[in-house]
Amino acid sequence: MKEKQHRQLNGTVVSDKMQKTVVVAVERLKLNEKYKKYFKTTKKFKAHDEKGEYHTGDKVVIEETRPMSKEKRWKVINKI
Repeated sequence: MKEKQHRQLNGTVVSDKMQKTVVVAVERLKLNEKYKKYFKTTKKFKAHDEKGEYHTGDKVVIEETRPMSKEKRWKVINKI
């Protein structure tokens, strides 16, 4: 049986004040339908960081996982 491939995103750690959790901001380009111009949008995800090794400003890869708390559904894989 094959293991399911989980979604991965690249982002920047914007907060590391919680225990075992970091907030990662993921920036995307979206297309405006009317004017056909691209613009940046940012979404923040709470991600699990077991050892507390990632700090504000680090570029990281996060991966989708089972729900770990009310808002935490991602875990940090590695630093870029």
